[in-house]
Amino acid sequence: MVMPFKTIRIAAILLFFTASIAFSQDTARMEQVIQSHVKAGTFMGTVLVAKDGAVVLDKAYGMANLELDVPNTPATKFRLGSITKQFTAAAILLLEERGKLKVDDRTKTYMPDQPMAWDRITIYNLLTHTSGIANFTALPSYNSAKGAATTVDGTIATLRDRVLDFGPGEQMSYSNSGYLVLGSIIEKVSGQSYEKFLADNFFTPLGMTDTGYDSNTAIIKRRASGYVRTGAGYANAGYVHMSVPHAAGALYSTTGDLLKWEQALFGGKVISKASVDRMITPFKNDYALGVASTLDKGRRAISHGGGIDGFNTYMSYYPDSRTVVIVLSNVNGNVPGTLAGQLAALMHGDAVTLTSERVEVKLPAATLSKYVGAYQLAPAAIMTITLEGEQLMAQLTGQGKLQIFPSSETMFFLKVVDAQLEFAADGSSLVLHQNGRAQKAARKP
Repeated sequence: MVMPFKTIRIAAILLFFTASIAFSQDTARMEQVIQSHVKAGTFMGTVLVAKDGAVVLDKAYGMANLELDVPNTPATKFRLGSITKQFTAAAILLLEERGKLKVDDRTKTYMPDQPMAWDRITIYNLLTHTSGIANFTALPSYNSAKGAATTVDGTIATLRDRVLDFGPGEQMSYSNSGYLVLGSIIEKVSGQSYEKFLADNFFTPLGMTDTGYDSNTAIIKRRASGYVRTGAGYANAGYVHMSVPHAAGALYSTTGDLLKWEQALFGGKVISKASVDRMITPFKNDYALGVASTLDKGRRAISHGGGIDGFNTYMSYYPDSRTVVIVLSNVNGNVPGTLAGQLAALMHGDAVTLTSERVEVKLPAATLSKYVGAYQLAPAAIMTITLEGEQLMAQLTGQGKLQIFPSSETMFFLKVVDAQLEFAADGSSLVLHQNGRAQKAARKP
């Protein structure tokens, strides 16, 4: 999987008599923004933007199958990757409402044969990625194992002898493993398979007829093929057996069905308002239960992205304006998150400047050198800024160096991804602007 099963925007406040004109202008710019990614070859897929249940934009781009020349349509089905996690979280909360479990229960209540090292782990820890259980998709053995059929308990068994990365509740570290354990708990408590529990309690009642647990063998009408980009163009994505991702990332859906889900979830038709409030309340690192809960320019955004071989996805909801942005892509890359942020900004009346529209300015080396240093973005993520000749370079932990280009004395942009770095004038901190989020980092001593 590419960025396995992973790692959040819309509405314009308008006078009634100008609404149709304003939406027309917004959708024209939206189309221009989307086409910038399509023309760059970095996006194929579907996009849906809605406010108060009214669809503002619902379109498809590129091909569902390049070999057969089948185009994407709004009804095309895509693997969701980690957007699956909010369905898992909602299932746990529904079981809690039915008195079958409590979110604060220790997992050993439902998995008595679990390792002793897991004794203090709670269901809440699993939901918030604070259990300390190693992320199985980040282990060296994962790539060689992902193509084989397995069971969720079989995958969990491979983690039994590993030391926890940290004590439960002490830190937040994204772990697909925790959601596999949640999937196992759902099955043990409900007496149903994960697939059937979601179908019976969510998909069928909500009329989500284009959503389900993906399969490598079943004939699924209108399902997109997944691709990766190479130096020579598109290539078929690698194989992953869909028994592997399970409750961490195995679902498929359409933009239309996901809109039904968002409306039902936040409309109190899936779980109670109290459960929804708990689901979207962040614990550590802006992560809540199966979703991230962040502030986007002062606006609360409930969102999650997904990444699985050949697919990247992103879905965000703004509770204050009751707006939804959904971007599903059948080519790997970070465009869905970027595009969702851009479309949300436009719908909120903000300006969006495309990378191709940014103008580079010349800064003296003395100014550039002020920003050299290491900036702590997250416990395991450091942005290192270096000066090479007259070029300022940025390197995030585990990634290669990328040149950043000044658009003002303190604002810099990247050309290979839609992101900006904004430095404090004295170089004491920076802010990473990407996917509609602003993440501050202080310079390390």
